[in-house]
Amino acid sequence: MKDLINTLRNIYKIEDLRIRILNTLGFVAIYRLGSFVVLPGVDSVALQNAQGDPSGIAALINMFAGGAFSRASIFALGIMPYISASIVIQLLGMAIPYFQKLQKEGESGRRMINNITRMLTVIITLGQAPGYISTQIPDSAVVNPGFFFMLSSVLILATGTVFVMWLGEKITDKGIGNGISIIIMIGIIADLPFAFFAELGSRLDETGGGLVVFLVEIVFLLLVIIATILLVQGTRRIPVQFAKKIVGNKQYGGVRQYIPLKVNAAGVMPIIFAQAIMFIPITLAGFSDSAAVSGFVAAFADYTGFWYNFSFAIMIVLFTYFYTAVTVNPNQMAEDMKRNGGFIPGIKPGKKTAEFIDTVMSRITLPGSLFLAGVAIMPVFAMVLGVNNQFSRFYGGTSLLILVGVVLDTLQQVESHLLMRHYDGLMKTGRIKGRSSMSMATA
Repeated sequence: MKDLINTLRNIYKIEDLRIRILNTLGFVAIYRLGSFVVLPGVDSVALQNAQGDPSGIAALINMFAGGAFSRASIFALGIMPYISASIVIQLLGMAIPYFQKLQKEGESGRRMINNITRMLTVIITLGQAPGYISTQIPDSAVVNPGFFFMLSSVLILATGTVFVMWLGEKITDKGIGNGISIIIMIGIIADLPFAFFAELGSRLDETGGGLVVFLVEIVFLLLVIIATILLVQGTRRIPVQFAKKIVGNKQYGGVRQYIPLKVNAAGVMPIIFAQAIMFIPITLAGFSDSAAVSGFVAAFADYTGFWYNFSFAIMIVLFTYFYTAVTVNPNQMAEDMKRNGGFIPGIKPGKKTAEFIDTVMSRITLPGSLFLAGVAIMPVFAMVLGVNNQFSRFYGGTSLLILVGVVLDTLQQVESHLLMRHYDGLMKTGRIKGRSSMSMATA
């Protein structure tokens, strides 16, 4: 407790860090207040009576939006259109020379990519908003349904998403942590207390199994959290000897050396990307009444079903490879090692080193991606074992992975501010490693 108090005092002493934390809390408060502002013309009481509790994939979207989705808030679509736009832009960066050129132009190219992403976010939101209004807001909950209500609501939802995107960017610039990730995390945390007490109440019921069963669930949840932390952090360095065994090269000495690779270099981004893609069916439902589309939507709107989880796991594996390829550049790593006098024994510097690193990275990414996919679909198994639907989402899954990843990243930034001012870090036994921690260690 004394160490915690001293750490809080040190944080308060650093003016820049103190202001950033207060800015973050202020922007988050604005976001949470906006999530309770209902669209003009919608009767919130009638909407609640008509909808009931959201289920299926709508419940997941509602969780990421912090309840704004089910309340028909001006922030109902949340930040997910921006995530979808980011996915499209990154895919274009691998296929279209114009975007590849922008990625190499430094700060000016980054600003242009950000502007294109923002414009694409507006387009995606304008496409998703009519589907949301058609499927989630019944006419009985609208005071004056009609064209004007549809038009005004679409514009307001698009404006709300742009405003949430702006809040996220302001948190990144003026606050602490990654703003977009923090906004998603806040939406998830808002649902946690209700899920916890709902599960506690169900276990204390006569047929619920009692407090002992609830304590067993909590212990298992803590184990899942520990596994998730290890998964998000990955391994900081891979021994050269182990890497050579992976590629079948046995020519190495007895000195233990390392290369800067991680089993999970992509962090939680594949989860966010895959989840954004899985939200597409509910958008399609608003634009078609055909039986074929309805059957497709029904199959993929049930997040407890086989096809939803199978597709979700496959996309996580694919996005893990994709995001690793985007963030880890073997050629650059080989060049940096050569420039700094580092080398891998038995491997020629330059192109051969780059090929070696690329091969190792490809092979160690597979178990990391499978583990990531397994944790992502774990809530389904928790539900099969009788855990409440709300509480089961925190047994792994997208929610827990995002929570752990964002918290570690934010704490890592706080610790960096403390260490730069020569204060003790947040931990006495070692450094906090978030998703972005990848040291360029050389042999």
